[in-house]
Amino acid sequence: MTQTPTAHTPAQGKARAQFTVPAQHPMVTVLGSGDSLLRVIETAFPAADIHVRGNEISAVGDPREVAMIQRVFDEMMLVLRTGQPMTEDAVERSIAMLRASENGTSDGRETPAEVLTQNILSSRGRTIRPKTLNQKRYVDAIDKHTIVFGIGPAGTGKTYLAMAKAVQALQSKQVNRIILTRPAVEAGERLGFLPGTLYEKIDPYLRPLYDALHDMLDPDSIPRLMAAGTIEVAPLAYMRGRAQPVFTNVLTPGGWRPIGDLQVGDLVIGSDGEPTPVLGVYPQGEKDVYRVTAQDGSWTLCCGEHLWTVRTRDDKRRDKPWRVLETQEMIGNLRAAHARRYELPMLTEPVCLPEREVPMDPYALGLLLGDGCLTGSTTPSFATADEELAVALESALPGVTLRHRGGPDYVLNRVKAPGDVITLENPVTGMLRALDLLGVRSHSKFVPDAYLQNSAEVRLAVLQGLLDSDGGPVTQQDRTCRIQFTTTSILLRDDVISLVRSLGGVAYTRCRPAEGRQPGLARGRAVHHRRDAHLVDIRLPEGVEPFRLARKRDTYLAAGGGGRPMRFIDSIEPAGQEETVCIQVAAEDSLYVTTDYLLTHNTLNDAFIILDEAQNTSPEQMKMFLTRLGFDSKIVITGDVTQVDLPSGTKSGLRQVQDILDGVEDVHFSRLTSQDVVRHKLVGRIVDAYEKYDDQHGTENGTHKGGRGKSGPKGK
Repeated sequence: MTQTPTAHTPAQGKARAQFTVPAQHPMVTVLGSGDSLLRVIETAFPAADIHVRGNEISAVGDPREVAMIQRVFDEMMLVLRTGQPMTEDAVERSIAMLRASENGTSDGRETPAEVLTQNILSSRGRTIRPKTLNQKRYVDAIDKHTIVFGIGPAGTGKTYLAMAKAVQALQSKQVNRIILTRPAVEAGERLGFLPGTLYEKIDPYLRPLYDALHDMLDPDSIPRLMAAGTIEVAPLAYMRGRAQPVFTNVLTPGGWRPIGDLQVGDLVIGSDGEPTPVLGVYPQGEKDVYRVTAQDGSWTLCCGEHLWTVRTRDDKRRDKPWRVLETQEMIGNLRAAHARRYELPMLTEPVCLPEREVPMDPYALGLLLGDGCLTGSTTPSFATADEELAVALESALPGVTLRHRGGPDYVLNRVKAPGDVITLENPVTGMLRALDLLGVRSHSKFVPDAYLQNSAEVRLAVLQGLLDSDGGPVTQQDRTCRIQFTTTSILLRDDVISLVRSLGGVAYTRCRPAEGRQPGLARGRAVHHRRDAHLVDIRLPEGVEPFRLARKRDTYLAAGGGGRPMRFIDSIEPAGQEETVCIQVAAEDSLYVTTDYLLTHNTLNDAFIILDEAQNTSPEQMKMFLTRLGFDSKIVITGDVTQVDLPSGTKSGLRQVQDILDGVEDVHFSRLTSQDVVRHKLVGRIVDAYEKYDDQHGTENGTHKGGRGKSGPKGK
């Protein structure tokens, strides 16, 4: 718009300004249909006369008002140049923003044109954008901060704008999922007495969130996104229970501990095998629990809302990221064309545990547990057809020499020195006694805890000794090589499985009953099997060498190694009710090692989380919700502290959190007022009237019935 310099008339104290509307902009877009926009400006500036001739607009009157009218038309032209039409409401808000800047109630950093032309989301033929200065700053805060509180009266667009930012973040792949929640305070414990299914009971409390979703996404796509876990809509009470029974074992640097015994600051083991601190421990009370079992036989217990990181074959083929699903979301959906649908993550590195001193070399222990005679009734002996193993065993046991008795048999004799007496104990016997292994037989052998709970190097050495002696590679055409270990000891079978899993591998076990088996041969005579044999099929990750024995190692490597260990969820079954607890860990992916070396977690990563109606949360609920924050996530919390529906005497978590988090880095409080109401104009006037009434009568009448009265300073 071109304009003439403002001319002052000193005698009359008036100013004059003239504007020329460019020809490409029809005057109806500037003045509005039936001059509706012009009337809004004339009403706002009664001390100035505005005249229109052709495409010329002039204003005469009070200098301040004329200058303001000139700025209004300038801002209108900037908006019109973007192709966006002006409305009466937009003109009124532009005038309000300019006056706030002139009066000093706004810093004037953003112009009305900047506010009105900021697009958040374009969907289904409409564009969602902020309409007021405070709304723009609220939207900008969501971009800049991890946690944003939007506090203000109804109708100010707190939830709607947050939803638009969530959908924008999902579509631009900034996050992998949207989680929408609000407290169902009015129902309380009475939810169970309402008719219908759970979703029918809670639907009325979530309806505003569904309505906003349907405004921004194709309605046909919403059920698919919710079924895939990309969008989750749930009452706050149903979000808390990502929990496991209190007796469930969790791996720590000191060994396995019940999850119920953990405290904030304790260390647990993460998916990278490294220790990670516990950030929060939240008792969840008694809940329905499920047994989640993988195809390798590993299993653990958790509640229906517990989170699992999983991916499908399609996810892997399309190079999609891992998704996070609740236990209950996977029930009844565990198969895809007769194949298991959900793959679970594996340890990316062997579990890192502190190194402990042990009395016997770990590789030598593995060899003796595999093919050694440790009964204690005779001198310890070892049987092998591989001279390489005999040499390795002798070199790993100082003070011991192997005497070959013939065939595969070797005796572990003490190295005698001049002057030794015959009663000196055999070093191997002393080591076995210290490990409580002296006297064990083939069916009762086990790996001592000092080796199971030791460094990755020690654990691998024990496993290598066991596999070199009683295991071997199993090759199959056009497939990678698996490893098989056989023992008659149930304890040793389980210990081998534990060693494999702690190194990032998988192990499957099956039993070969003694009854009905073909007898073996010993020196030409039949030997019947007296005990069942337990076969363990093993796959170890690349970089973990299972063999030291040259012939087995060469066969294994020639077959291409062990491939990639994989775990899939096989079944999810109800397992009764148990007292439960959930923990939050500091690991970047929020995963921790639970029973059978399964990886699970309960915080929310790569998610955009919106808590609506937050004034109806208790302080405990607010703390629980905030500490659910995972990595690469955003949280937006909205509420109106003048509309608290909590039972009388219950504090609002939204009011309290403003004092607790005030000044905390990366947490922002955006406050909207009645001037930001974007519904019917009457709504803003009603809000102002109630606020005026509360200011006048709040101190006389105290807190209003139902907890709706104010508590503390205004806005708190």
